[in-house]
Amino acid sequence: MIEVQGLSKTFTGPDGEEIMAVQDLHFTVRPGEVFGLLGPNGAGKTTTLRMLCTVLKPTAGFATIAGYDILQEPSLVRRSLGFLSANTGIYDRMTPTEMVRYYGRLYGLSGDRLEQRIDELFTTLQINEFRDLLGGQLSTGMKQKVSIARALIHDPPVLILDEPTAGLDILVQRSVLRSVQQLRERGKTIVFSTHVMSEVHKLCDRVAIMSRGRIAACGSLPELREQFAQQDVEEIFFDLVT
Repeated sequence: MIEVQGLSKTFTGPDGEEIMAVQDLHFTVRPGEVFGLLGPNGAGKTTTLRMLCTVLKPTAGFATIAGYDILQEPSLVRRSLGFLSANTGIYDRMTPTEMVRYYGRLYGLSGDRLEQRIDELFTTLQINEFRDLLGGQLSTGMKQKVSIARALIHDPPVLILDEPTAGLDILVQRSVLRSVQQLRERGKTIVFSTHVMSEVHKLCDRVAIMSRGRIAACGSLPELREQFAQQDVEEIFFDLVT
């Protein structure tokens, strides 16, 4: 479902020097799995996800999402994925219904099909009780649920989640993780970026550990334990990134 080959990104620093943010990434994400992108802040996770979402152009390499090339077919890539982060903005003067309807129309949905899709998502995510409040009146948890609905309105086969629980209280974190588990059960392919080990244990079928813009290790948790002869995956993580 996702194939990444030699993906790299270089930025120009304030003094004109080249800064390698991501270097020569290779990995695949299989249909229906949760693939964890694990690493400390500054490891290159967000830059990688922004390239996959076609927000940033890679300096080298290529990637495909659902068979579409991120450079040659960016509009088809965007139609095939939903993106969610911890700081996705919610418009203060729009209600959840208005906002999700607006994004649905951007994806070509309309009429009864769009309204049915909104009703399904709002029921699943338990948004109905605040669907007509203005965005400025919503709690952080409510806003994150609306962001999830917005990412899912066009029912994409691929979801890219960039630290979606960062800064949330524990109850909201649980709700978001429960939603991700439900999406996994529905067969969605999910890239889940995090630096929280408990989330990896709960959700991820395989993980890639990133450090300084490179992938230091990749595999399922049992495979990583066997490869590094270490049962504690958190210790493996710290050994690789420090």
